[in-house]
Amino acid sequence: MIPDEVLVLEVERFAIHDGPGIRTVVFFQGCPLRCPWCANPESQEGRPQLLHVVNRCTGCLRCTAACPHGAVSAEGPLPRFDRDRCAAHCEALRPAAGPGFSGRPPCVEACPAGALRVAGKLMKTGAILDLVMRDKDYYDASGGGVTFSGGEPFAQAPALLRLLQGARERGLHTAVESAGQIPSADLAAAEPFIDCFLLDIKHAGPERLTAVTGADPGMTGAALDWLGRRCPGKVTARVPVIPGFNDDETSLRDIFHLALDRGIRSLELLPYHTLGRDKYRQLGRSCPWPVETMGDPADLALPAGWGRDMGLSITVR
Repeated sequence: MIPDEVLVLEVERFAIHDGPGIRTVVFFQGCPLRCPWCANPESQEGRPQLLHVVNRCTGCLRCTAACPHGAVSAEGPLPRFDRDRCAAHCEALRPAAGPGFSGRPPCVEACPAGALRVAGKLMKTGAILDLVMRDKDYYDASGGGVTFSGGEPFAQAPALLRLLQGARERGLHTAVESAGQIPSADLAAAEPFIDCFLLDIKHAGPERLTAVTGADPGMTGAALDWLGRRCPGKVTARVPVIPGFNDDETSLRDIFHLALDRGIRSLELLPYHTLGRDKYRQLGRSCPWPVETMGDPADLALPAGWGRDMGLSITVR
């Protein structure tokens, strides 16, 4: 049976950079990769995540008394969270807590300052589609629709397929953003219901890709090859340009060739940003990528020119 629930990070309405026109983006929870520059590290684990926003915390420590599992303790004026204990014992932080479970952890309920929040919740596929349909008039006027992103949406492939089929029945334009970690059977089942693939290509070197992101280059390459044979015209390659990883001329030209060799002509260059650094801290983790300076879109004019000279249609986002 195809699942009727999806573990969702968030639903963003009126997005304009995730496919054509005005869109609603459904961000799935869970991703097999561990890109150290991830903008949404709270989306990596396949379960809800507890975030502590320190600059909102008043140090009242009510959360320490509220936790029935002893997972929150005082560390000076602020609480300290034993996140392994949270994950093991807190029902609200487990994806299989039960159909439609929407409870919040006691620590979140006890926080008067709103310094604690949970990222990720189970949603019925029908409820997601009902929410998406609220803006149907805007999609029709702008050529937009719904985009399924992540995390990695194919990490919940059966639920993704159900949503894609439901969106098609409702006359919605569909896009899926993926890092290419897609089993071939899941890709073949979903492709007929997808109007636009936004496919991340992070590096053309298999060893480097695996060492830094944890990706399976065989699976990524197979997905890229399959899409190139089947429907290259509806694929847009997305390249996050990361300092120290793929921002040199050789790496970018190799990525351009990788797309072109498979008939993919549309490509987006995404400047490096540091939007995920605060979220790492909220998760009790340090950001593993050392570069702290935001990328400037103007700096991508030169590599965009290289790609255009090679025959690509390139947009800098």
